[in-house]
Amino acid sequence: MQVTETLAEGLKRTFTVVVPAAEIESRRTAKLTDVGKTLKLPGFRPGKVPLPVLRQRYGSAVNAEVVEQSVNEATQQMLSERGLRPAMQPKVDLVTPDPGAGAAQDLEFKVEFELLPEIILPDFASISLTRQRAEVSPEAIETALAALAERSRELVEIPADELGERGAAKGEVLTIDYVGRIDGTEFPGGSGTGIDVNVAGDGFIPGFAEQVEGMRPGETRTIEVTFPEDYKAKEVAGKPATFEITAKALRRPIVPAVDDELARKLGLDSIDTVRTAIAKRFQGDYDQLSRLRVKRQLLDVLAERAQFAAPQGMVEQEFSQIWQRVEADRNAGKLDEEDKEKDDETLRTEYRVIADRRVRLGLLLSEIGRANSVTVGADEMARALRAEASRYPGQEQMVLDFFRQNPRAAEGLRAPIFEEKVVDFVLELAQVTDEVVTAEELAKDPPAA
Repeated sequence: MQVTETLAEGLKRTFTVVVPAAEIESRRTAKLTDVGKTLKLPGFRPGKVPLPVLRQRYGSAVNAEVVEQSVNEATQQMLSERGLRPAMQPKVDLVTPDPGAGAAQDLEFKVEFELLPEIILPDFASISLTRQRAEVSPEAIETALAALAERSRELVEIPADELGERGAAKGEVLTIDYVGRIDGTEFPGGSGTGIDVNVAGDGFIPGFAEQVEGMRPGETRTIEVTFPEDYKAKEVAGKPATFEITAKALRRPIVPAVDDELARKLGLDSIDTVRTAIAKRFQGDYDQLSRLRVKRQLLDVLAERAQFAAPQGMVEQEFSQIWQRVEADRNAGKLDEEDKEKDDETLRTEYRVIADRRVRLGLLLSEIGRANSVTVGADEMARALRAEASRYPGQEQMVLDFFRQNPRAAEGLRAPIFEEKVVDFVLELAQVTDEVVTAEELAKDPPAA
């Protein structure tokens, strides 16, 4: 075959490739002959159908298959011989209008693509990071135990003789029926029966639970409240309303002691076992957050050192995905407050910078992994597949079959595993200093760069 480079501009490359007519004809004849070996046609013995008949009946389909195969093989040969690594799937355009039709003619096509940039790996030992760590405090464990006890509370009705003349007090639970009205008209979702209200507590419209304080079972009271402006039901958001409330029963919460009996209610043998379980869960959360923080630091450093041109096709693809999410958030009213004040031109410019950074960082991580033989093993993929399938109870096998039949979809599970392994590889070589902080400090958003 004949290959001519017609464009070499930055990362862009264009080649014209010509495959001789004789080679195309040879492939076409071989394919037709192969088809004829098993073909059965009336008037001919099996496998004895003449080539002209095969060409007349199946020439068009075979020609299309031969052309596609020839283009693919010639493209791969051209890339391999020149040591070229395309950033994305090359774009192929046929120059020969209808190769193989009529008189023998060469197959000529054009190949356009962008190269992966030359990436020089940074000196990982020169990267300095601070990894914040937090340890579980005894106070955090005791607070969690108190919350567990609160969730295990029992509600005991207060007898009338004990209640005397007083009404519902803060911290008690009043069971009520209520009817809500706006401008004198009942509204959907504004009524309820047998509803428990923590007196002067949270969970209702601001001002609602406070106004039931002092009510006695059997008493009816009308209160006035105003729905918050950001209330989830938009039709009532920001509007004043009245509620007619009838108290049905009053109970007090009995919170169990933090002891072995509470542990047994929770399915464990002792309160010390509960403490250990809480500490383990908290420490796991802290360690995960610590990992996320140091990973973010590392990716910021690597992005700064990824000083190479990104293939624009990859940047455009990444930007398109980002912009689709921006428009979806805008249509759903979820656009970031900072972005709401910006025009499309400004937003596009800012998000294109983000797309470029993501592509460069992704290419750098990929090259680090490739150069250092970082791979995702079959067992790791199997665990990821099982974890993903478990998210769809009753459809696990269907999910597993889907990923086995769609390698590109499975790549979406492999990529995050690969990234984490590359991050671990770099962290092992970088200079990482541990800093012990409180859980509250660890949870704070890091300062803007």
